[in-house]
Amino acid sequence: MSIFQFISDFFRDSAHWHGEDGIPHRVLEHLGYSFMALGIAGGLALPLGLVTGHTGRGGNALALIATAARALPSYGLLVLMFFWLGIGLTPVMIPLVALAVPPILLTSYEAMRTVDPAPVDAARGMGMGPAAVLFQVELPVALPLILSGLRSAAIQVVSTTAIAAVVSLGGLGRFVIDGLNQRNYETVVGGATLIAGLALAMIALFWLVGRVAVSPGVRGGR
Repeated sequence: MSIFQFISDFFRDSAHWHGEDGIPHRVLEHLGYSFMALGIAGGLALPLGLVTGHTGRGGNALALIATAARALPSYGLLVLMFFWLGIGLTPVMIPLVALAVPPILLTSYEAMRTVDPAPVDAARGMGMGPAAVLFQVELPVALPLILSGLRSAAIQVVSTTAIAAVVSLGGLGRFVIDGLNQRNYETVVGGATLIAGLALAMIALFWLVGRVAVSPGVRGGR
């Protein structure tokens, strides 16, 4: 049987569209875990990257943190946290946040460093304070690159959130894990297709956010 037949059979089966094991419920669970991890990572990495990029200090420390976080294997860290903390969201959030922090941290820092200094100096000469310069001058120009880091983090997290099923949580990983345990490859392929579809949806979502949030002048300059 071909992979396309597996996909067709999975989505045509009405049993996959109802109840707690149905596709809608699993998609919502998967997105919930993913956006929770992205929110935590953004809350940690964005302020740090913006401030260090604004001041021009701490770049080497950020690179060290990002390199160390990227070196952590998500699955191995999940297993370690599971044995340490037990069943729950925390063992899942830790590897997902560690995965999302590096791209957000580095791109926000680099975005601030690539802002043209001329308008920044002009704003300071007009008497604008550091916070006003950051949010009114630097941030709008740096926003496209910041969004690219958030997009990269979102794609990686959505693709990796399937590991939540390893520790008995929900999400689309349930289709993959349960399908493998039952040797039901139709379910495995269907779950993998849904995960890939969500990753592609993140690309489309951030493209739309960029069209709405980034000014036409900045888009044209980029």
